[in-house]
Amino acid sequence: MEFITTHQWDADLWQKTRDIYNVAFGEHATKPERIIRNMLARGLSTLHVLMENDMVLAMALTGSMPNSSVLLLDYLAVRKNMRGHGIGKDFFDYIKEWARAQHQYNRILVEVECDDIPENHARIHFWERCGFHLLDDYKHCYKWGPQHYMAMVLYLKSKPSTPLKGKDCLMYMASFHKESYKLN
Repeated sequence: MEFITTHQWDADLWQKTRDIYNVAFGEHATKPERIIRNMLARGLSTLHVLMENDMVLAMALTGSMPNSSVLLLDYLAVRKNMRGHGIGKDFFDYIKEWARAQHQYNRILVEVECDDIPENHARIHFWERCGFHLLDDYKHCYKWGPQHYMAMVLYLKSKPSTPLKGKDCLMYMASFHKESYKLN
């Protein structure tokens, strides 16, 4: 298996990755390709890919605002027929170690759908197995969808003396998403 991390647009790599992204998140939850290209060009995002024999097994988009110590896990997906075999956890472990090696990041944030359905419980459990913790019970709903989200955090270094608040973290994520959609 080969882990690839790139800060630049690679049309061939995206072509191999796009289906996993679209299947996992659906038409309404994905960013358009031109936005992803722009995010990479502006230094807001990084594309991570796990490949085997020229086939993408997993993909992730991470992001960060300029000069930030927070890495956002914007998307992470595993090829549908490969789920349930530990690939997602192994892939995330790679991303976590990559983030640690960057030295600027103190924590990783992820927002999770939290409406009371089995799929959301399974996602939250997955992130907990990866070392994330729900911050509190604050829930956020974006204007483009009915789903509610909560923030989860994984500390790469020591825990801050002042506890993080879910509302603040979700507002940071919303700012990142807003910045992501700005075109040059």
